[in-house]
Amino acid sequence: MYNLVNWISAWAIPVVIVFIPLYAAYRKVPVYESFVEGAKEGFDTTIRIIPHLVGMMVAISVFRASGAMDLMIGWLKPICERLGIPGDIIPLAFLRPITGAGSLAFTTDLISEFGPDSMIGRIASTIQGSTDTTLYVITVYFGAIGIRKAGYALKVGLISDAVGFIASIAICSLVFA
Repeated sequence: MYNLVNWISAWAIPVVIVFIPLYAAYRKVPVYESFVEGAKEGFDTTIRIIPHLVGMMVAISVFRASGAMDLMIGWLKPICERLGIPGDIIPLAFLRPITGAGSLAFTTDLISEFGPDSMIGRIASTIQGSTDTTLYVITVYFGAIGIRKAGYALKVGLISDAVGFIASIAICSLVFA
């Protein structure tokens, strides 16, 4: 079974890359022209979202540089540790909805410090896979298509991230304790 999964993994992407243009040619779709048109649309979308990305990056930098994040973590750490939540995980709860690269870097640091098989390493990895970069997604995707009222999506996204955070801790505690 292991060899079959490895074989499928090795061939899946090359097969898809070859299949799509062949199928498009069979359907008489102008493959190259369609690709170029899609690339133009992608470039236009990139130009439209740059102001949203810059605004988000500035807000994140101000939040971190002002010490607001450290202050919030300082207040929450004793409470969370009483509830059985490792204090070292708390910054990940704030970083993950904001930035994928920042939360991945933080998770990598936690794994380097505590080890991949430690409870903190397992919880951090599970959080990384169970939550999303909600603020980034809303900023980029909603900004790209011009949606201005994102209040409900923001609430649902942040609630989902909180549930993912809590579930990650609970499941890792049950499975690995």
